[in-house]
Amino acid sequence: SVKKEEIPEAVLRDFLGGRGLGSKYLYDELKPGTDPLSPENNLYFAANPLNGTGAATSCRYNLVTKSPLTGTILSCSAGGHFGIDLKACGYDMVAFEGRASKPCYLYLNSEKAELRDASDLWGLDTHQSTEKLLAATDPKAGAACIGPAGERGVLLASIMNEKDHAAGRGGPGAVMGSKNLKAVVASGSLKTPWRDEEAVAAAKKQWMTFLAEAPLTKDALKEWGTPVLVKVINSYGAWPTRNFQQGYFTDDDSLSAQTFKERFFVKREPCAACAIGCSRLTRTSRRQGKGPEYETIWAFGALCGVRDLEAVVHANYNCNELGLDTISAGNTIACAMELSERGLLDSGSREMIRKALGRDLRFGDPEAIVLLTEQTGKAEGFGKILGMGCRRLAERYGHPELAMHVKGLELPAYDPRGFAGMGLAMATTNRGGCHVRSFLIGCEAIATPVPVSRFTTGGKAGITKLYQDLTAVIDSIGACLFSFFALSPDHYATMLQAVTGIRRDSNELVRAGERIWNLERLFNIR
Repeated sequence: SVKKEEIPEAVLRDFLGGRGLGSKYLYDELKPGTDPLSPENNLYFAANPLNGTGAATSCRYNLVTKSPLTGTILSCSAGGHFGIDLKACGYDMVAFEGRASKPCYLYLNSEKAELRDASDLWGLDTHQSTEKLLAATDPKAGAACIGPAGERGVLLASIMNEKDHAAGRGGPGAVMGSKNLKAVVASGSLKTPWRDEEAVAAAKKQWMTFLAEAPLTKDALKEWGTPVLVKVINSYGAWPTRNFQQGYFTDDDSLSAQTFKERFFVKREPCAACAIGCSRLTRTSRRQGKGPEYETIWAFGALCGVRDLEAVVHANYNCNELGLDTISAGNTIACAMELSERGLLDSGSREMIRKALGRDLRFGDPEAIVLLTEQTGKAEGFGKILGMGCRRLAERYGHPELAMHVKGLELPAYDPRGFAGMGLAMATTNRGGCHVRSFLIGCEAIATPVPVSRFTTGGKAGITKLYQDLTAVIDSIGACLFSFFALSPDHYATMLQAVTGIRRDSNELVRAGERIWNLERLFNIR
C-alpha cells in the first residue's frame, strides 16, 4: 500500500535533506539489531533541496538503509537525473517498509504514487529493465532499479539509475531485492520552489564562475574524467596493487587516462545540471556503456594485477548491467586471487574455479575478472562465495588478515600507508572503508583546496573531522563532491538560504553536517 505524510519543518531545518533526512528517519524508525535483509529494515530514496534548481552539480539523490554487508548505517549518493525527477514529483523522500508479496515497482508522477507489477522484469539486467520501464511509462522518466545481483541477495549489489549511475556501496541492491522491489520510476513536472529568485540566480552564477576557474573542475575532470588520477596516485607509490601487497603498478600506461580516452572514449555524458562533466560514454568492439571510473579501473586493474584495459571495461559493464558495486567486487576478486596464490582455497573452491576458468585463479588474469564479475552478479559458481564480500571470503578460508576493509566495506584506491589523512578518514567513516566521506586525497595528493603533507599526522584529525561534516552537508543538499574542489562552505550556505529561506551561515551549516554525522555514529553504536 502507499501513503503520504508531511515531513516536520524542524527535521528539514536540522537535517537538510538527502542523506541527513534519510539518516534521521532510519535512526528513529529502525529497531537496534534489525536484520538488514528482513522486512523490518527500511529503505529510503531521498531527494535534496537543491534538486531541480539548476545549480551546478545539483542533481544528486541519496539512498539510505542499513547495510547487509557491514551492519552499519548506509547512505549512497548517485548522479544522473533521477534525483531531479524524484523532486519534480513533489516528494522529498520515498520510504519503503516491509516486503511486497510479489515483484513490483513504484511509479511516481506529479499526481500519484502507485505500486505496479514487475513480474516480467524480474531476472532482467538493469539496462533491459530500464528500457522496458521507460517504454511502459515515460521515455524521459528517471528509473532506479536493481539487476540480478540485487534480486539474488548478493551483498555487493548496487542500485542503478539511468542504467549506469550507481548507488553502489554496501549492498543497497540486496535490501531492495529483499523487498521484492525491482525499481522506482519518477516522472514529475513540478518545479522546485525557492524563496528568493534573485538570490538563487546570483548564487548559481557565482557557483559557475568558481567551477570554471578551479583547475580540476575547469580542465582535468572535464578533459580526462576521473581516470586522470591513475598516474597521479601511482606516482606517489600509493596505488594499491595485488590486493594491497604493493603500492606501485609498474605499467600504469596500460590503464592511464590517455590510453582510456584513445581506445574507448565516445563522448562526454554529464549528469544533469553538471558544469564539470566527468562522466563518459565508452565503447569496445562488442559493447557500449558508461565508464569505467578511476576507482573501477584500479579495482579490476592494479588491485588484481591486470593490465588489459579492455577486460577492465568489460568487467565494469558486467557490474553496471548486473547491479554490482565495482569497488567491492574488484577487492573481493583480488582477495580471492591472493588466497589462491597462497594455496589457501579449499579443494571445492579450486575445482569450481578450474571448471569455469580452465585454470587456477592468479593475479594478472584478465579473463578471470570478466568471468567472476558475471558469476558474482548472478550468484553462480564461485561467484556465489565472492558475493559475500572480502571480509566473509577471507574468514571462510581462515585468513581474515587478507581482507582489505573497514567495518566490512572494501577499501578504495588509496593506500593508507602513503596517505596518512586518507588512512584516518577511511578508518573512522560511519559506513566503512570509504573515500567519499572525507576526501583528504585532495589535500594530500593534488593540493586542493590546500596542500597538506601526505605523511604527517599532525593536524589531520581536525581536517578529517571538518571534511566529514562538510561532506555530510554536500550529500544532504544535492551537490556533487567534486564541487568542493571549487566551492567553499559559504557558497553552499548562500545557495541553500536562497532556495529554502532558512537563514544559516556557513558555521551553522557545517554544524548541521556534524549533527548528521553524529546521528549516523549513534545508529552504529546503539
